[in-house]
Amino acid sequence: MAEAEALFKEWAGYLKPEEMTRLETAYNFSKAAHTGQFRDSGDPYISHPLAVANILAELHLDSQALTAALLHDVMEDTSVTKAEISNKFGKPVAELVDGVSKLERIEFATNEQAQAENFRKMLLAMARDVRVMLIKLADRLHNMRTLAALPPEKQKRVARETMEIYAPIANRLGLNAVYQELEDLSFSFLNPMRSRVLSKALKAARGNRREVVSKVADAIKKRLQQDGIDAVVHGREKHLHSIYRKMDEKHLSFAKVLDVFGFRIIVKDVPSCYLVLGALHGLYKPIPGKFKDYIAIPKANGYQSLHTTVFGPFSSPIEVQIRTQEMHKIAEAGVASHWLYKSSDATLNDLQKKTHQWLQSLLEMQSGGGDSIEFLEHLKFDLYPDEVYAFTPKGKIFPLPRGATAVDFAYAVHTDIGNRCVAVKINDELMPLRTELRNGDRVEIVTASHAKPNPLWLNYVITGRARSHIRHFLRTVQSQESAQLGERLLNQALGSFKSNVGEIKDAHWDKLVKDIGAKSKLDILADIGLGKRLSVVVARRLLARAEGAGEERKSGAPVVIRGSEGIAVQFAQCCKPIPGDPIIGLINKGQGMAIHTHDCPVIGKMRADPDKVFDVEWAPDTKKLFDVSIRLVTVNERGVLAKVAAEIAEANSNIDNVAVDPAEGDRYATMQFTLQVANRVHLAQIMRALRRIPQVIRLTRIKT
Repeated sequence: MAEAEALFKEWAGYLKPEEMTRLETAYNFSKAAHTGQFRDSGDPYISHPLAVANILAELHLDSQALTAALLHDVMEDTSVTKAEISNKFGKPVAELVDGVSKLERIEFATNEQAQAENFRKMLLAMARDVRVMLIKLADRLHNMRTLAALPPEKQKRVARETMEIYAPIANRLGLNAVYQELEDLSFSFLNPMRSRVLSKALKAARGNRREVVSKVADAIKKRLQQDGIDAVVHGREKHLHSIYRKMDEKHLSFAKVLDVFGFRIIVKDVPSCYLVLGALHGLYKPIPGKFKDYIAIPKANGYQSLHTTVFGPFSSPIEVQIRTQEMHKIAEAGVASHWLYKSSDATLNDLQKKTHQWLQSLLEMQSGGGDSIEFLEHLKFDLYPDEVYAFTPKGKIFPLPRGATAVDFAYAVHTDIGNRCVAVKINDELMPLRTELRNGDRVEIVTASHAKPNPLWLNYVITGRARSHIRHFLRTVQSQESAQLGERLLNQALGSFKSNVGEIKDAHWDKLVKDIGAKSKLDILADIGLGKRLSVVVARRLLARAEGAGEERKSGAPVVIRGSEGIAVQFAQCCKPIPGDPIIGLINKGQGMAIHTHDCPVIGKMRADPDKVFDVEWAPDTKKLFDVSIRLVTVNERGVLAKVAAEIAEANSNIDNVAVDPAEGDRYATMQFTLQVANRVHLAQIMRALRRIPQVIRLTRIKT
């Protein structure tokens, strides 16, 4: 109890007396609930919630959060219910405890899906109330401080989770001190030997470099006094993992990492920051390209400072951060500064807005559909930003992760802009959409009302927001197109029973939806189109026919292929069917229908499964152009390729691809073209025209 009394005295410095009374009640309640429980270290269990509450008190969180921290394990580890907490401490506290408890109930499994689901639930709880995450981060920090009591295998698992997810979230929320300690603790358990060696080298360097650090600090203070600038100068040491990361990324030995120590200069206002910068650059020469103005353009987590690196004594680089007192508070407390400084400060309001926008983006990613692993994949892109700043034509700034493309920028501006973008101007020059953006780029997105996301964008977009929206759009389009194909396949199956989709009553559909646990009629049709359900089985159930009625299926009318079905119907690349070819439809589970020619060798074995093979035929008025491959053997002389290309163009066909190889020595050449044709008649016209060229020796269509 002595430890608790000492902490309560500290907390009383910023909390009201009635709030302190509530916290003492919560402590006694939690202590009684955890009576007889001990941690792996052997300490009474109450020491853990008390330590978690104290970490939050150091951030000056409100009394509700501290109360929830003291109670955060009672629902999980004791018989106390949410209703009891609500009655005794109020609904907000009960919701916070419940939010943290729900996370704790989900055990991390070796199964990747289960782990990803846990993270997804945790982040969505944070999106509703960020204090849930602050309590969770404090809980994780104390667990990391006491991790040595656990078995080595569990130490590494918890440390890896912390390094990959919890530390980046602390960084994203601007909790600098928590972030650095979580990284250093994780590093010490994941790489214990490297951590010990580096820590030892750092302690030795403190003694060796103390004189240099002191000399530089005195020189800076003296120069600022001469210029009449009131400032506080601190020497600071980079945290262990950041030094290791720099050594690892740049392949440096510890001796070559010269900027292990840096300086932080704190002043009264923003103009003074720039005055200090001028004075500092007058004292030591700045290193080109190493200046960053995070005051004019703050980081996504609200962080503001001027960063510069200068050549100090003995030509060693010195990193300096210059900021105001308010910026320093936000740099250390991040989003928690909302509770610490309840003022009308515009910087704090901006920080709250940015945090709110990020939390909303998590909800957007979730609403975009997809599974937990996909959600975690989107999140990880957002948690490791090395930012670049791009501008709209009107000067609005958008921070993006390094490597972000014009498409990422379009989705950052607005979802509709991303979905409809067709081109981009970067610094007034037309550039490809996959162009990576650089700091200061002025980006203008060109849109078109008919445009839609291209699946190829997923190969180069890197922000979670862009990936989530593209995938959501493609899933929606695929679902719609699959449902249209599914309806046609079902109609074919119903035709064998002398019925059609229009004759099926809504009541029958509703019963089927309920019986098979589908979401809707549309889902059933989409599943048929994707091959997840057999159309003949659905037809039988809708008509309540006996199972033996399946043999009537063959009399159904073939499915008509127009070529404009979208991604639900794909044309096989092995045989490249075109209108006029006898064709057959093959259902691939989860991928829709693939159209092959009748004589395609690839589908030989699959013909034996009647449930996968469907009769299909071409619509008489297909307007799409289809790819087809042809091979020519020609006399190898100058101008032949030009003659062939001219005949193809004359026949109103496009050349999609061409390859030329010498064959049979230098006398002949083999040319292979991929052309776009309307149908077999069109192809025949092209081939007749090509055969008229005297240099063409042999001409064939390639089917496999």
